[in-house]
Amino acid sequence: MAKKKINSNQRINIKNKRASFDYEFIDTYTAGIVLTGTEIKSIRLGKASLVDTYCYFVAGELWVKNMNIAQYAQGSYNNHQERHDRKLLLNRKELRNLEAETKTPGYTIVPVRLFINENGLAKLDIALARGKKEYDKRQSMKEREDRREMDRAMKH
Repeated sequence: MAKKKINSNQRINIKNKRASFDYEFIDTYTAGIVLTGTEIKSIRLGKASLVDTYCYFVAGELWVKNMNIAQYAQGSYNNHQERHDRKLLLNRKELRNLEAETKTPGYTIVPVRLFINENGLAKLDIALARGKKEYDKRQSMKEREDRREMDRAMKH
């Protein structure tokens, strides 16, 4: 069975925009996801969301919670649940490092981006992150506004 190559104009790139506002990223990893047939079909249609998602460890395995993948329209009785925990795939060394880091207070693992790679596999970029304080968020907003002002000044 030959794999279908995805055209560059069909690239799936679902981002968690809120994560960069609420968290400061320390380190990033790319993980595979264990999915069923109807889940990958929905992701290929772009019907997924990373809002309010987070990762946690159970018995040395990394899981993502609250990831919403809409039901596949032609799924019939084989359709999946929209929100359930999905296992992430990383190598053992990366899992050990992440688990050790998350034991530090204030650190968590947040999904940043869901995409389909060139081989047609769904991947999830995750980040080891530290929560930002309120003044850090205000600083981020100010920097973004300053960048916009400079861009406007450059165009005129």
